[in-house]
Amino acid sequence: MSTIALNLKNVLQRIDAATAGAGRPAHSVQLLAVSKTVSADVVREAFAAGQRAFGENYVQEALDKIAALADVRESLQWHFIGPLQSNKTRLVAEQFDWVHSVDRLKTAERLSAQRPAHCAPLQVCLQVNISGEASKSGAAVSDAAQLAHRIAALPRLRLRGLMAIPEPHDDPTLQRKPFRALRELWEQLRAEGLALDTLSMGMSADLEAAIAEGATLVRIGTAIFGARA
Repeated sequence: MSTIALNLKNVLQRIDAATAGAGRPAHSVQLLAVSKTVSADVVREAFAAGQRAFGENYVQEALDKIAALADVRESLQWHFIGPLQSNKTRLVAEQFDWVHSVDRLKTAERLSAQRPAHCAPLQVCLQVNISGEASKSGAAVSDAAQLAHRIAALPRLRLRGLMAIPEPHDDPTLQRKPFRALRELWEQLRAEGLALDTLSMGMSADLEAAIAEGATLVRIGTAIFGARA
């Protein structure tokens, strides 16, 4: 078994253990392999080991990989998870299946207008700055509900849920606090009538805390591909 395959197996075991520990149904948490900065050959190795959903932060790097893996495009899900500049929305709208980092109405409107008619609706998450960090992208918590309803009304998009990158902590109790806040916001929006099914939260160092608080998708890079250069 290759190193990548072994790492994937170990991460999936962690997810399964955390899911069971939280009393949640098996297979209720999706693994998104964050493949930024790794080569198309390494992504293909992960694909060969059974992984199908990959997350990318940089548009041009991602487009090169999408092209290199065009032969298996129908079997892959490409998720854009990085900050999205206005001049890159067309490329993302045309080439990706998901965008997790929508944090402004303007960005959502551009993605909606630029999503090709022959493609399925673009699946999107609203990124929320759940920890209120000045350095972090994401909509303010106070603006999130109104913004979510406006994004959900746009054509060619389907608002699936919320995403956050909380301030990192080593203490599991402190890790869980922002994840709980994001879940409570998600539950509020669902109660307001939005058909949300996705909580994109948790990474290599805190996936257990995220799953304990209801994550439906964890974004894992380092634990699969190793530390970034």
